[in-house]
Amino acid sequence: MLDEIPVADPAAGNPEVIQSPKPVSRFRLVLSRLRSTPRFWVGIIGLGTIVLWAIFGLAPNAWNASDLDTFNMGSSPTALHWFGTSDIGEDIYAQTIVGLRKSLIIGLLVGPLAAIIAGVVGAVAGYVGGWWDKAIVWVIDLLLVLPSLFLFILLSPIFKSLSWVALIFLLAGFGWMIMARVIRAQTKSLRERDFIKAARFMGVDTWTIIRRHVLPNVSSLLIIDATLGVGGAILSETTLSFFGFGIQAPDVSLGTLLASGQSAAATRPWLFVFPAAILVFTVLSASLVGDALRDAVDPTSGVNRE
Repeated sequence: MLDEIPVADPAAGNPEVIQSPKPVSRFRLVLSRLRSTPRFWVGIIGLGTIVLWAIFGLAPNAWNASDLDTFNMGSSPTALHWFGTSDIGEDIYAQTIVGLRKSLIIGLLVGPLAAIIAGVVGAVAGYVGGWWDKAIVWVIDLLLVLPSLFLFILLSPIFKSLSWVALIFLLAGFGWMIMARVIRAQTKSLRERDFIKAARFMGVDTWTIIRRHVLPNVSSLLIIDATLGVGGAILSETTLSFFGFGIQAPDVSLGTLLASGQSAAATRPWLFVFPAAILVFTVLSASLVGDALRDAVDPTSGVNRE
């Protein structure tokens, strides 16, 4: 609602009402920027379509991922098998949906989990300071220098005996360092603000200040990081599974489908093209949403940067 300020009008002899707008909240400002950003709508519609297809896509299909059609082994796409079949008669459409589900679950869990780790670690390093800060920065620098793919390869024998859920924690454990540095720098700036000093003066303990004052003020950065991290996590899982260090048989993911189909990409392209197209579309949609959200939250960005 708008404030009404009466102002006398000498000509009319009656006061007029001038309406002064109240300040727009940050949430509404971000929402307004997102609404006027075409790539946000392209990304959110694409990502929503992919998620709905992963949930309900098997309903109209007559085949499950484990079914074998021995009469149509290695067949091209037909009305019976929409994406064709593998060398042993597996329905590629059903396997693509099951693999997409696994990759989406990993991406949607790894992105937020890595953002949470980055937020907590960065806030503690920036606010507490001292030897805590030095130790955390040393760990961050060490993990940034180490080649993560090489470490995944070294640790893969251990994780092969575990559930694919262990891959979620492994990917999240190597995906938080850069954002933690950003949160640390923001926290160092926030700790000198008046409301933080007032909380310290009133005797509020460190963890309460971090939870109630620091993390809410950097939450926009964490939301952006989590959104962008979804696409990155899906791509990382696919890469590891493609080289045999991620999802292991009998589980199926987009990476395992690409690995099994890449040798026949030229002779039977349906084994490779359909999973690859779904992967590109999913990662691109998630990246568009994250990119639009970053520009909307960034105070230096315009309403529309197209």
